[in-house]
Amino acid sequence: MALCVQRSCGSIGIIMDAAEFAARYIDAWNSQDAQAIASHISDQGKYLDITVHQEMSREELLVHLEEIFRLEPYVYELVGEVCAGPNTVAFQYRAVLRDAEDDEGTYYGAEFITMNADTATDIVDYYQQRGVTSPQSPIADVAGPSNVQRYAKSGLSIQQMDDVKKALAALMEEQQVYLQPDITLPELAETLECSVNHLSQVINAGFGMSFFDYLNQYRVRDAMKLLEPCENEAPTVLAVALEVGFNSTSTFYVAFKKVTGQTPAQYRRSLNG
Repeated sequence: MALCVQRSCGSIGIIMDAAEFAARYIDAWNSQDAQAIASHISDQGKYLDITVHQEMSREELLVHLEEIFRLEPYVYELVGEVCAGPNTVAFQYRAVLRDAEDDEGTYYGAEFITMNADTATDIVDYYQQRGVTSPQSPIADVAGPSNVQRYAKSGLSIQQMDDVKKALAALMEEQQVYLQPDITLPELAETLECSVNHLSQVINAGFGMSFFDYLNQYRVRDAMKLLEPCENEAPTVLAVALEVGFNSTSTFYVAFKKVTGQTPAQYRRSLNG
């Protein structure tokens, strides 16, 4: 992926600072330090994952990173030089799956960062997984012909796409694998007898969401039922979270609000009139 960012000629200090910022940022990812990563972003800043069309606040990013580091052990490397302008930093990176025997799972990406002094106000992550054509702009459609084209370019036929989507939906509905808090993308792919890359493509492009959001929509659906009024003593929010597959209340709260627009407590109060 070509990375073209206008640099300020003669701004050696800016470029040096940009390289230092990028190095610290990559080190934080490799240390799996969610707090350190989030500290690069201002309190009101945003992290945008363009490939799966997901925008996260700093708080949402912290929860997301906990899931990423638990399920996706990657090593990140800077590729090429770090580019800088008066208020921008940009660089390319390579992500390599830890302990992989070959380059299976390796992907490349680029970060485009808007700066305010030493802190990022926006970090745009634009990556291209092996066999997946990334969107051409930050406003690429989530659904429609563009995604059909992505499948065609990745080697998945429309029929294969539909087959995997149906098999995945059946696995969720019949076996309820989303209730397993530690379920991973590779485990799902093995169960469905398809490659990890193809399953990732089906979820990202076919359903227009990330792997975590896909699982969480089922978990939240079940949680909504458990939060309904009942004759017996109502379960605590933590008990509900654990029962539907979340391993912490913080992750549950963020996911629940993302799906329903309310916190679990607000939702429960609304049902009680």
